[in-house]
Amino acid sequence: MSNPPTPGDQPVLVAGGISDSHTWNLVYLQLLIEEHGHRVVNLGPCVPEDLLIGETLECDPALVVISSVNGHGYHDGMRTVTRLREHPGLSGVPVVIGGKLGIAGPCGDEEAAALRAAGYDAVFEETADGIAAFRRLLDALPQRALV
Repeated sequence: MSNPPTPGDQPVLVAGGISDSHTWNLVYLQLLIEEHGHRVVNLGPCVPEDLLIGETLECDPALVVISSVNGHGYHDGMRTVTRLREHPGLSGVPVVIGGKLGIAGPCGDEEAAALRAAGYDAVFEETADGIAAFRRLLDALPQRALV
């Protein structure tokens, strides 16, 4: 039986929204997260909730990042986090969402609050402020020990 991962050894899990087939954002996120000293498990685009739940249970990530470029992040994200939080073993896993969350532009405060109320720990819009806030979050995560 293996020991549970120690802080800093846990990966950051990256996934595209269930209806989002874009990949460049996921590559960007992986590089950004690795630049901040974290190992990444990148599930790619169009990730079904069952796959996300299974992989989250399997790799016990320090953080789950859901990314959207197609503008359906709000609707897809609500469904995804609801399914994730319904699983008893995943209620405490930090989960964030970011990118283009609405087809008409950035989500408003009301939509961001609804996403947080549904179970996201943070919501990041596709702005310079959103990226800066995401970087601060990454800096706050335990980092891997350099060997």
